[in-house]
Amino acid sequence: MQRLVVLSPEQRLAEARKVAERRFETHLDLEAGLKVIYHLVHDNDPADVDRNEIRAAAPALLLELFAIRMILRDRIGEWQSAGILLRPAEIALRDTFRIMRYASDILGEIASDNARLAPAEQSRRAFTGTDWNTLVHPAYDTGRNIPFRSGDVLLVRGSAHNSAAIARIGDVDTQFSHVALVYIDAEGKHWIVEALIEEGAVIKPLEEVLAAGLGRAVLYRFKDATIAAKAAELAHARVLATTTGAALHIPYDFSMRMKGRRKLFCAKLVAQAFADASRRKVKLPAFKTRFDHTSNRDFFRAIGVTATETFAPGDIDIDPRFDLVAEWQDYRLTPLLRRQDMTMTKFFEWMETKGYRFRDDLFIRLIAIFGRLSSYMSDRARALVASSLPKVPRNMNRACVAMIVMLHKSAEEVIPALEALDEDHVRMTGLPLHGTELLAHLERLRQVSGGRIGYLVGKA
Repeated sequence: MQRLVVLSPEQRLAEARKVAERRFETHLDLEAGLKVIYHLVHDNDPADVDRNEIRAAAPALLLELFAIRMILRDRIGEWQSAGILLRPAEIALRDTFRIMRYASDILGEIASDNARLAPAEQSRRAFTGTDWNTLVHPAYDTGRNIPFRSGDVLLVRGSAHNSAAIARIGDVDTQFSHVALVYIDAEGKHWIVEALIEEGAVIKPLEEVLAAGLGRAVLYRFKDATIAAKAAELAHARVLATTTGAALHIPYDFSMRMKGRRKLFCAKLVAQAFADASRRKVKLPAFKTRFDHTSNRDFFRAIGVTATETFAPGDIDIDPRFDLVAEWQDYRLTPLLRRQDMTMTKFFEWMETKGYRFRDDLFIRLIAIFGRLSSYMSDRARALVASSLPKVPRNMNRACVAMIVMLHKSAEEVIPALEALDEDHVRMTGLPLHGTELLAHLERLRQVSGGRIGYLVGKA
């Protein structure tokens, strides 16, 4: 009888590096290679892991995972030029990047002794912290803090449940919910130009954004510094004009359509800035996100999405015209982000494959009404609504308000159970739950739920 060979984490990554450095001749070869890397990282049986060994090796494994990911990312332009990065290979690449980030998160958590953010404790400012919080591409690693440049693009993920939903609504899951543009003025002051659901297009100090409770952030740099600087300058001037009365306020674009300039969503602002700066030569993104309106028609209609494809924040992650300079995560928050991601993955899966739909009630209808009205209310009255929903823009319709609240409150019903299981597992084994274990528990919850999880209703 043949003995089953169990590869150690180090052996798995050694094999993954070999595949990442291999020459790929066809799109099928590339797709197959990326899937091999995916499974080398993903298919780890926790029973085969020694707690003490993995804790000692975690920092080195984390750094090697990042190094392999940078090898893959640096080859995207090569594969695109060769015409082998077709849609199936592109999806395999996105999946591989996502699973490698999750593995890095878990290793970072283990290396940090599974520290958690206390209730009154603030998350770190992005791109700071010890415990391997900041990972830097070898080409930019000088051992010192990396200065921002005007035109840098910042990809981030907040810790709200709705941020996980934004990262999950496309045809390929991502781990990011927002993208913004860095602008440095003549006095050296650093700003962020961005489009927010709550406020539309705005300008904020960079430090304020970096300290705003982010769970993860990635810094990208366009290869043409002149175009990047011009893009930031034009975007800043465009939004600044709306604050002086020289131009009308630019509200958020819920449609996610790339056409039109009267409304903007976050990635559309970035895309138009680079198009304007390059006389339309730079068209973002290199690879678009698609929406499936057939199985999730009611959901997309409620939140106002009419586009069939778009520039989603996570698309910047595989655009070869940008260098990935540095990546940061707060390992005290990544367990929450992972639980949120798995929850939204299941919510959308149930809607797509099992016919689940969000069903409102009187409470939700009242929140939708008063949430819409809250934009006209006093600060005190608005605070009463904010307990269920943050600031509501005037161009958000009632159906969208209702859907966001139902999504948030439905997640609140399952996240605590996942947290309790996860923390029990950490106490017993020293290891966080694998994503597949979280997904399996969510499926068990659905099966015993009687067909209702929060406001998400279907057949159990």
